[in-house]
Amino acid sequence: EDYNTENQKHYFLIGDTVQILEKCDGEFMGDFFYLNFFIFQGIFPSNYIHLKNACVKNKGQFEMVIPTEDSVITEMTSTLRDWGTMWKQLYVRNEGDLFHRLWHIMNEILDLRRQVLVGHLTHDRMKDVKRHITCCSTYLSYLFSYSERFFLRLNRNGLPKCPEKPERHCSLFVVNVENRSWIKLLFSGEKKNACNVQYRRPFGCAVLSIADLLAGDSKDDLVLKVYMCNTESDWYQIHENIIKKLNARYNLTGSNAGLAVSLQLLHGDIEQIRREYTSRFTHGVSITRKLGFSNIIMPGEMRNDLYITVERGEFEKGGKSVARNVEVTMHVVDSSGQILKDFISFGSGEPPASEYHSFVLYHNNGPRWAELLKLPIPVDKFRGAHIRCEFRHCSTKEKGEKKLFGFSFVPLMQENGRTLPDGTHELIVHKCEENANLQDSGRYLKLPFSKGISLGNNSQAVKTTKESFWITSFLCSTKLTQNGDMLDLLKWRTHPDKIAGCLSKLKEIDGSEIVKFLQDTLDTLFGILDENSQKYGSKVFDCLVHIINLLQDSKFHHFKPVMDTYIESHFAGALAYRDLIKVLKWHIDRVTEVELHDHIQEVLKAQEYIFKYIVQSRRLFSIATGGQNEEEFRCCIQELLMSVRFFLSQESKGTSALSQLQAVFLSSFPSVYSELLKLFDVREVANLVHDALGSLPTVMHGDESLQAVKLQSIGKTVENCLCPSFYSRCILLPVVLHHLHMHLQEQKDLIMCARILSNIFCLIKKNSSEKSVLEEIDVIVNSLLDILLRTILEITSRPQPSGSAMRLQFQDGEFVSCLLSLLRQMTDRHYQQLLDSFNTKEDLRDFLLQIFTVFRILIRPEMFPKDWTVMRLVIWDSYFFLAVIFINQLCLQLEMFTPSKKKKFMFIFILGEHKLHFIPALIGPFLEVTLIPQPDLRNVMIPIFHDMMDWEQRRSGNFKQVEAKLIDKLDSLMSEGKVICLSYNSLSSKIERETWRESGVSLIATVTRLMERLLDYRDCMKMGEVDGKKIGCTVSLLNFYKTELNKEEMYIRYIHKLYDLHLKAQNFTEAAYTLLLYDELLEWSDRPLREFLSYPMQTEWQRKECLHLTIIQNFDRGKCWENGIILCRKIAEQYESYYDYRNLSKMRMMEASLYDKIMDQQRLEPEFFRVGFYGKKFPFFLRNKEFVCRGHDYERLEAFQQRMLNEFPHAIAMQHANQPDETIFQAEAQYLQIYAVTPIPENQEVLQRDGIPDNIKSFYKVNHIWRFRYDRPFHKGTKDKENEFKSLWVERTTLILVQSLPGISRWFEVEKREVVEMSPLENAIEVLENKNQQLRTLISQCQTRQMQNINPLTMCLNGVIDAAVNGGVARYQEAFFVKEYILNHPEDGEKITRLRELMLEQAQILEFGLAVHEKVVPQDMRPLHKKLVDQFFVMNWYMYSVNHFILHYSYDSPLSYPAVNRYSSSSLSSQASAEVSNITGQSESSDEVFNMQV
Repeated sequence: EDYNTENQKHYFLIGDTVQILEKCDGEFMGDFFYLNFFIFQGIFPSNYIHLKNACVKNKGQFEMVIPTEDSVITEMTSTLRDWGTMWKQLYVRNEGDLFHRLWHIMNEILDLRRQVLVGHLTHDRMKDVKRHITCCSTYLSYLFSYSERFFLRLNRNGLPKCPEKPERHCSLFVVNVENRSWIKLLFSGEKKNACNVQYRRPFGCAVLSIADLLAGDSKDDLVLKVYMCNTESDWYQIHENIIKKLNARYNLTGSNAGLAVSLQLLHGDIEQIRREYTSRFTHGVSITRKLGFSNIIMPGEMRNDLYITVERGEFEKGGKSVARNVEVTMHVVDSSGQILKDFISFGSGEPPASEYHSFVLYHNNGPRWAELLKLPIPVDKFRGAHIRCEFRHCSTKEKGEKKLFGFSFVPLMQENGRTLPDGTHELIVHKCEENANLQDSGRYLKLPFSKGISLGNNSQAVKTTKESFWITSFLCSTKLTQNGDMLDLLKWRTHPDKIAGCLSKLKEIDGSEIVKFLQDTLDTLFGILDENSQKYGSKVFDCLVHIINLLQDSKFHHFKPVMDTYIESHFAGALAYRDLIKVLKWHIDRVTEVELHDHIQEVLKAQEYIFKYIVQSRRLFSIATGGQNEEEFRCCIQELLMSVRFFLSQESKGTSALSQLQAVFLSSFPSVYSELLKLFDVREVANLVHDALGSLPTVMHGDESLQAVKLQSIGKTVENCLCPSFYSRCILLPVVLHHLHMHLQEQKDLIMCARILSNIFCLIKKNSSEKSVLEEIDVIVNSLLDILLRTILEITSRPQPSGSAMRLQFQDGEFVSCLLSLLRQMTDRHYQQLLDSFNTKEDLRDFLLQIFTVFRILIRPEMFPKDWTVMRLVIWDSYFFLAVIFINQLCLQLEMFTPSKKKKFMFIFILGEHKLHFIPALIGPFLEVTLIPQPDLRNVMIPIFHDMMDWEQRRSGNFKQVEAKLIDKLDSLMSEGKVICLSYNSLSSKIERETWRESGVSLIATVTRLMERLLDYRDCMKMGEVDGKKIGCTVSLLNFYKTELNKEEMYIRYIHKLYDLHLKAQNFTEAAYTLLLYDELLEWSDRPLREFLSYPMQTEWQRKECLHLTIIQNFDRGKCWENGIILCRKIAEQYESYYDYRNLSKMRMMEASLYDKIMDQQRLEPEFFRVGFYGKKFPFFLRNKEFVCRGHDYERLEAFQQRMLNEFPHAIAMQHANQPDETIFQAEAQYLQIYAVTPIPENQEVLQRDGIPDNIKSFYKVNHIWRFRYDRPFHKGTKDKENEFKSLWVERTTLILVQSLPGISRWFEVEKREVVEMSPLENAIEVLENKNQQLRTLISQCQTRQMQNINPLTMCLNGVIDAAVNGGVARYQEAFFVKEYILNHPEDGEKITRLRELMLEQAQILEFGLAVHEKVVPQDMRPLHKKLVDQFFVMNWYMYSVNHFILHYSYDSPLSYPAVNRYSSSSLSSQASAEVSNITGQSESSDEVFNMQV
């Protein structure tokens, strides 16, 4: 919810777009659109708002903000809004089952929508979430939006029963197709028992997703699998179960069962499809329509369909030992008891029938059918008709037959004309015998029929019965209504005492009911008005306003022409204009009464059609009376508009209810002009409009949204049918120009101002004579010329965004066009009058300087788009004409000068030493000349640059100024995407002849290297999304400015460019490290700093404080809390030194919160990847270099490889990890070599210390990492096929980076490589060390209750024990513990001992781990635990033999380790019971699998 400036409460809807203006203490202040007319401002909690990227169209006051979000999110937002309304309606209708289903799924989709918006999901997870969202949307769309059924009869062979009627084999579904829609196919078969009694039985169901249809070739046949319920009682919801994939509730009917269908998606309405696909309709095709009305109800649409869904029944056994086999037979019966023929439709493929037979569920007293039927009953047969449902038991015995045991009925219409209401009806089952006579309907129609509703005069008491039958009805009719209030209103003459109540209840009637009877309703309202205007005038007016505003809804928008036709052809209220004017004026006179504002707002929104009724009524009266009471009518209109002028003249401060009313009125006021022109001449109407617009307050400090709507109304006035007339323009132009002047003076709503001014000039040019043009140009020059020049100067002098050239925006171009148009239409008389209007020479000089400045700006080449050729020619033509006149002035002719004055003037052109005054100022303009693609012109620049360097060298002994200016301008131009072509080789050759050639060549080399990086940067920045190339290129350029050029300001600028890139990519940790570079340049001092980038003027201490807080925030968002804690301590020390205890307290609390997050929140450990970029086609900063990259959350090797190939689509992925040769380095191609690497933590002390929680250790495993390793196994010597461990060596490559990860980039270059080989014994030792450490960690987590799921421990124990029992220990024994190896490798004695120790240690860890595992293992995993204990017993035997063997052949110091104890499976747990505390807790299964690598 939100509170506006008037302290009024308003509510947001999901997906509303707001514009954030300010933020303070968790609250936002901003604007959002209200009632489609103006912007409403308010304050709302920030936690309800999700900030996201958006593109802005039509920038300015009336801009459109379109979120650049995933289409699934947009669809979800729209769907949730629709479902919210539907959810409330379900509650009101007391449909509890659907209400709770919808509530559950809406919450689920809201949660999934939240996950998608956060954007931290992996690609695969995102696909899963989207698929699940689509599935949920599909399911609910199925529940609430159907089409009619298409019915097709197939024979035993699966072919159509009527092949001679092709129109029955296919159907055109006229529905709105969405990706979340489904096609459901239900099959039922006809069976006969021994007595040839036929009945239907459920057979199967097939479901097809529309998304699958749209994704494939729609012209191919699709073979759908047919499924059957496991239990018949679930048949009614089998389609839901298939959509939800509840596999336990259905199965395939058979391996060969299937249905071949051909589907094609056709776009357009039915008439368009008939024209474009005539071949489809040649042999006839059935039409399957949407169930109910379409989203937009079209005038003239005729339907009268009653849909009945046979839902379910509850029946007694009827004295039998088993449940019944119930069949429902339905008839439509008229008032005389005759069955109406052919009014029951099973679907669009078959002709209607006279009766319906349901399928039969075997032995089921509570059958659920959910079969939809359509009853296309004519309107004239509705009254007195009823539906009768007969219930029969179908015997399965040999002599079985269908026996009638009961019936239900329901009338279709009440005596007052109201039809059966929509919804589910519980009908009474009346018992009867087989021989009961149901033909005499009069006997049972007097009985009660429903337990919930009572129609007509039937008031008999309902007998208590346990048997019930449920149906759901839905009426789709343009002729009948279920609404009693609507019937009462239309029959107002029958009950005149109910008129007031009927008029009051009109607003509560559904809009679709009103538009169905639009003409009748309007005739009723004006009939009541004619009957008694004094009593009902106000109420009729309110009802008319409600109907007019109802047609503003998109669903009923197409009924506006119906109302227009009614006004022109059917409206007959010749006296209505008096009451309409009277009541409208009454409302406008009371705009200051706050309690009436909402109602008055509705009235003002409807003013266009109110005036249409007023004008048409007056015309009818004039025709009928010969124009009587004309003066009275004019007085009424004048009084009405006088009230309007008073209303518009009211001033309000800020956004208020009054300004909202004024905005609503102005937005639709121009539509009234055309109506007034039907009764008044153009000058009269122009005067009325002039007075109304002239009454608007001139202050500009009020509600900005009102000012915008006011200008919009003026724009519509200029575009209206009034302004083409010269006479009306003469009246309206002063007031229009007055408001334009005010807005231009305040520099507000410039887009609208430019359009209004452009339209004025177009009208003057098209619809004016030469004399009228002179008069109108006079008015415009006096009103706007000065402010127009100032506006153009203001616009063009605004600071441009970094990286973009100065270029006129849309409104700027229109202002320039208007200025040129004005100047070209001004005659000499106008110019002379303008010059005479200046009182002093100073005023004239200021004006001329102003207009010359505008012309100087406009002839710049970058000011206009390239395709504005005519505009350029016009401006240059004016420029050359002015230049010729200026040069030919007598005062500038040299022959007229005195000798001394001529010498002084010529000195300007003979520079000599004075060139130094233009260095380095002219370097930028000269460098811009090289942008011109003319080789001769570019070559001219080479001696100029050489000359500048030479003169700077003479003066200063160096050319630092030239270098600095050259580098700054190069960076600026390249960042704007300009192409600079200057032959540095030619410049170098000229420098070679100079004494200062060494420093000159160094400068050229530096500029060349800078150009290489700037070119890469320019090319990368052309890409749309942020990727690694942009970030890597920016890092390269940033480091170049720091290390080689030492240009601190440029370095800081690129720090912030890199920071923005990281924020856009949500690399918050890297963003924090990047901003830390700038922070390190600052000191905790009071030195004042100038305004720079986005930083205001402040002290160095304040800026460093701001940076610290921003960096801490980014470390927090990146879950790098340990780094944030360090900065919290530093800034806390500063606060403490200044005794700023308030901020010190906040900082300590922030530090404490970071500690809490370390302990409480989960952090994912990223994977790291080594990437080699080989080949000459890579950018300079990547070419033939290797990097280590920090992956995103959940990103594995395959996903990372795909991401890199997407960034470099022309690259070839190398399939091996060997170092490439020189041919790859020099290839004119791109080669990517990617493989995963393992980080080597620097802080081993923390990782190896016992008792430290894993939440803390996880940080040190993957942060501040300089070194990474990659292992490549290989066999040295002869490979032993029986035991590969004997010859399995490992080549370990260690990569050392230039900077540690994470840092200012997600990847850093490899600075050094170290390669070592590990022997098989060393490899075995490392494998055991890692596995023992993993076991210790898992056991510790289980003991300290950090592990909610014991599956990782179970899998790890199983992997180690199983590998040891199945040969792991034996392989080690054969490889390293044999006599031959020990004697041949005396140098490995300590390593063999270490391996033995690790194996014994592993046995002890496993023993303890099994004891812990026994305490927490769930009951269903007990057999696995017993198996592990038994296998551990076998493993101990191997350990004992290995230990005994090594003790026998050991030649080093005596081994002090005892042999491993051997325990049976029954005694193992008791051994460690004293050491293991009671541990409980288990959770869902884990996806992680642990394997023992031995």
